[in-house]
Amino acid sequence: MRYLSYAAPLVATVLLTGAVETPQATALPSVNMEATVKAAQIDPRRPDDTLTPGAQASVLLVEQALRDRQLLDTKWVDGYFGTTTIAAFAKYQKSLGYTGLDANGLPGKTSLAKLGEGRFTVVRVIEPGARVSTGGFVINTRTQKMLAEATRLLGRALVLEQGSYNPGGDPTSAGTHDGGGVVDISVEGMSAATRTSAARALRRVGFAAWVRNPDQGDWPWHIHAAAISDTDLSSQAQHQVGDYYLGLNGLADRGPDDGPKVTIRTWEEYQLS
Repeated sequence: MRYLSYAAPLVATVLLTGAVETPQATALPSVNMEATVKAAQIDPRRPDDTLTPGAQASVLLVEQALRDRQLLDTKWVDGYFGTTTIAAFAKYQKSLGYTGLDANGLPGKTSLAKLGEGRFTVVRVIEPGARVSTGGFVINTRTQKMLAEATRLLGRALVLEQGSYNPGGDPTSAGTHDGGGVVDISVEGMSAATRTSAARALRRVGFAAWVRNPDQGDWPWHIHAAAISDTDLSSQAQHQVGDYYLGLNGLADRGPDDGPKVTIRTWEEYQLS
């Protein structure tokens, strides 16, 4: 009997060792967590169904996994991480026993990895890090590093007026400080130009940051900053970040962005730039 040429190496292996070689298992596809979390902040705030650039393939994998767990209808498996997908992911997080910020609908490292078991791997992981105290306020280590770099760029200290994880601490904050990644910064002693420079430095390192003034609400002059893609963001802060990407001011009126123009980057993207 004459063997085909491509079969010869396998036959030789069987004759010599008695073992049959099998092809390597196909590698699992990967979900880019950075892109997925970005879409989960922006897509729910869009006025249309435009997809977040670079996120579609990863979001589809997440939505397919949610669908197969009967948490998301097939019609919503479209690569768009809108409010329905946010709600479905929050249900999945709650099914794992998570509550509060751990079930906010933003894919966290652990919940995303569990959802992907046997289906996909997770790359470009984002972690807010442990909670720490600075200046008498609680923030997480990711926010701490971002503030330190913004301080270096600005060349002067940034003094906090309010930290993160502060539910109900200031009613005028409308829940934005309930989770992680959000701070208010004092502008005492700053000129108008310095206030703008401070907001620009914060934006450069990955914050959605605005100079707030008393004409906008019941508050004194300050800078409000939300760390883009912090997976501990409250739902209100998630909305602010999404609006920032869409050129809005992060306030209830959803007016045009009145801050300094910079290339929008996350902290992770800034570190790579």
